[in-house]
Formats: sequence, C-alpha cells, structure tokens
Amino acid sequence: MLSETIGFEQSGAERLIIARPRPFIKWAGGKRRLLEQYAPHLPSQSHFKRYLEPFLGGGALFFYLRPEKAILADLNEELINCYLMVKQHPEELIDRLKRHKVTSSYFYEMRKQEPLTLSPLERASRFIYLNKTCYNGLYRVNSSGQFNVPFGKSKSTSVCDESVIRTASITLQNAHLKVSSFEDTVSEVVAGDFVYFDPPYVPLSQTASFTNYTSPAFTDRDQDKLASIARELSRKGVLVIVSNSNTEMVHRLYRGFRIELVRCNRAINSNTLGRGAVDELLIKNF
Repeated sequence: MLSETIGFEQSGAERLIIARPRPFIKWAGGKRRLLEQYAPHLPSQSHFKRYLEPFLGGGALFFYLRPEKAILADLNEELINCYLMVKQHPEELIDRLKRHKVTSSYFYEMRKQEPLTLSPLERASRFIYLNKTCYNGLYRVNSSGQFNVPFGKSKSTSVCDESVIRTASITLQNAHLKVSSFEDTVSEVVAGDFVYFDPPYVPLSQTASFTNYTSPAFTDRDQDKLASIARELSRKGVLVIVSNSNTEMVHRLYRGFRIELVRCNRAINSNTLGRGAVDELLIKNF
C-alpha cells in the first residue's frame, strides 16, 4: 500500500516559484474548467486548517487552492504512485517522459506492460504517457484491473510538459499522499478541516454509467454511505463540499445541504452529438 510520512513546511521562496500550478494529467470528470464557477463557493484559507481530497483524480481543486496542509488519497494505486513520483523525483520523471513515442504500435506496447514489474518511476512515466495518448484521457480498467482504453490517434499530443510537472512537484511538497478508501481517508478528521468529495457520479441514465476508474465500480450503496459520512462530518464541525450529478437520487441523499447548480461541458460521449453542457451539483454544508 503506497503512503508516506511528510512535514508540511514550505519556504516562502518556494511558494513564490509557483505561478499557476495545474493538473499534470487529464481526468474524466476533472474540475479544471469549473473552477471559476466553484470559486465563490469555496472557503478562504483562513477558514480551514487542513484540506482533504479522498477522490483525488486530476487534483484540480487542490492545485487551485494550494493549501498549507493537505491529505490527498485515491484507491487507484497507479495514480497515487504517479503523484508521489511527480512530488519526489520530477526531473527523473521528465527525463523518462521525453523518451516516449506517440505512435499506435508504441502505445499498445506500453499498454500491455504489467505495472508491477516496473520501477515506481517507470510506472509513473507509463501512466502519464498512456493518459496523454489514449482516447479522451480516460482511465478505465477491465474486470482484471488492466488498463484497456484505446489509442487516441492524435499526432500532436505533448506527453511531457516540464513546467507543469515542476510546479506540481513544488505544490505537492505540502501534501501527504496515500492509497486509501474515502471512509479511511476521513476517519480522523477534526473540526476545522475542509473535505472535498468528488466521487464517481450517479449516472444520468442506465446507459450513461462510467464509474470504472478503479475496480470495483462505485455503487448506489457507496453513494449512500458517502452522503451519511458527509452528514457525520458536518456534525463534527468539518467543512464539506461534494460534487455530483443533477439527479433525483443526489438531491434526496443531500436534502438539507446547500445545493448549487454549475454548468459543465460534457467531454465524454461516444456520440459527439451527445456532448454538450449539462447541470451538475455543488453540495456544501456552509
């Protein structure tokens, strides 16, 4: 199980180096394009002591907030390993990323590699490469836990953005990273913490479900458990924000919370005519 122990100090000089940190990977459901809409609903840094994000993904909100203390977690071990390598070995990772080729044959050679046979740096390099060159930047695994997204067919793809990786590395120095369930991640939160939950969404229809970021899928029972935990954290004096789809189920689960509508451009659909703006929910307890 990947994890680490880390202090939270960072020098003023290092903070000045960071201009606009942003995600170094693409992620289905990523919030980078929604940050302008989210901003008015976020607590100021002075209103919380520590930031927790149990469904890390691309980490757009973390990079936007740049909190002084953070716990970042996900069940996707490949994802967390990638964050650890960006944080701890950015230059070595950049060197490896520069060696990749953006061709179909090379992509499928990389895809069939078994991550556990590789070093942590090689795993991270493979992860970013596949993320940048696969179809729509999806992360999807089959029933055996193997990455199975096809090649994206774009010859202009840039695999390595050196400045993005370096600024991400600096920002991550204040974060503790671990592979963990959302329940375990928030098991020791205290009053004054701020938790942002961005789970796999409740599908808008039976055919719209896409929850296999990790295996097994996120179920209705998990959604119910998450809402119950959000209520428990509220009673403890923890600031909570949850993102989810605009469905009757989500409205029911979070009745009594403050619910805001945000407009999101849907990027993933097999039919391009089915892509467009949809309403999502930003749910908060403050």
